[in-house]
Amino acid sequence: MTLNDGKFSIIVPASSANLGPGFDSMGVALSLYLQLEVEKSEKWECFSTSEELKDLPGDEQHFICQIALQTAAKYGVDLHPCKIKVESDIPLARGLGSSASAIIAGIELADYVGKLGLTKEEKLLLATDIEGHPDNVGASLYGGLVIGSYQNGEVDILSLTEISFEMVAVIPKESLLTKDSRGVLPSTFSYPDAIQASSTANLLVAAMLTKNWELAGKMMEQDLFHQPYRKPLIPFYKDVETLAKSEGAFGVALSGAGPTLLCFSENGKGESLEKTLQTALPHMSVRRLDIDYSGSRVYKLENVNRS
Repeated sequence: MTLNDGKFSIIVPASSANLGPGFDSMGVALSLYLQLEVEKSEKWECFSTSEELKDLPGDEQHFICQIALQTAAKYGVDLHPCKIKVESDIPLARGLGSSASAIIAGIELADYVGKLGLTKEEKLLLATDIEGHPDNVGASLYGGLVIGSYQNGEVDILSLTEISFEMVAVIPKESLLTKDSRGVLPSTFSYPDAIQASSTANLLVAAMLTKNWELAGKMMEQDLFHQPYRKPLIPFYKDVETLAKSEGAFGVALSGAGPTLLCFSENGKGESLEKTLQTALPHMSVRRLDIDYSGSRVYKLENVNRS
């Protein structure tokens, strides 16, 4: 399958990072998607019917194109120009991994058009070098619940696909840039605080693996790495957390840097939780989400699906 075969599609899921104490190391792929429809062209063109995306650059200055061109250049390859239709139901600057999905899409575009033959591990390292941590990009690339570490220019990651739960995202209209949300974080931790924070993250992983949802929710609330500092930026956090837990959520956490809140529920309880939260929060968007287990994928256009 090559660019000369005609149109093809790249689909990349959204992601939520941290899940409370898993700061910059845990992420989960979500059933919201960035989709590219790509065909050969005489020049670089990007366009979208989405209101939120229509004002982005329409040429090679588009972020996805820049990632693709930079990726290909690392391997000494000049990419043939493409015409790209960009569609997405991932809200921008809401803590749902919109930039990470774009990075993965750009790397997939470079790999396919430039015939780079990249492995998933190579794609992950490229994406992590750009993003700075593997949680969002790892989830969008691999799917499932991912746990990763990026040290000394090397990235290691595990994708867990045997874990299953539902999530309800509470998405405000207001955006919150990651750089602003990171600006409130401390620059250092004391040794005792670091031990407590890391033990909380370790126990969250163990609780997830053993499906001890009550304990998982408790560990989400006991995060020390980032949520205590970011909660003041999210005035509705406590009200949503209290309501969600009263309606069956086992845990609530900031999605990435926020401002979206992710409410976690056991399978079968998400739909009821979604309805309750949407009724109580009519000024916000409330979405029930599943875990995407496939990660990023490339299809000839006639074979595109999201399953």
